[in-house]
Amino acid sequence: MTPLSSRLKLVLDALPLRRGLRVLEVGCGPGALARAMAARVAPGGHVLGLDRSSRAIAQAVAGSASEMAAGIMSFRQGTIEEFALAAGEAPFDLIVAVRVGALDGRHPEAQAKAWPRLYAALAQGGRIFVDGVESTPAIASPTPRRESIDAGYTTGTGPLPDTSEILEAVAEVVKVSRAGSRK
Repeated sequence: MTPLSSRLKLVLDALPLRRGLRVLEVGCGPGALARAMAARVAPGGHVLGLDRSSRAIAQAVAGSASEMAAGIMSFRQGTIEEFALAAGEAPFDLIVAVRVGALDGRHPEAQAKAWPRLYAALAQGGRIFVDGVESTPAIASPTPRRESIDAGYTTGTGPLPDTSEILEAVAEVVKVSRAGSRK
């Protein structure tokens, strides 16, 4: 198994993970963070890794045989801009994206399509953590939520923050209700 980078370890330690959670990792790459999250949500939880790259998904699957056999992890190739819950699939308690251009403002057209898909896949009371986002697009929702997230600490423009800065950013993640995300 590939060890986590120090940066991903900081992200992992800052996330509100606990047993039984359903987690979606957008842009999972070879699956290192997804495997680490799966270990923290087991038993009873599940992590779905999503990536647009077939090569990344193949690497993730190859490195996650035991987690997949235990039923705590799965992978899907696709983009967040086109993501939808499968028939009968439960929504996610936590959605995590680290350095995903379709969510952090680098690709505005993709971002406009991606955020509604995130909200549609989020369980009521669920949380979203997007690394490097400076603001979320306004999406009609009856649930009050913070429109601006100060999580730009991972844009690569400065030094790596300490854990307290990440915890502060995670505390400001967006909370929405699933019902409100479908408008």
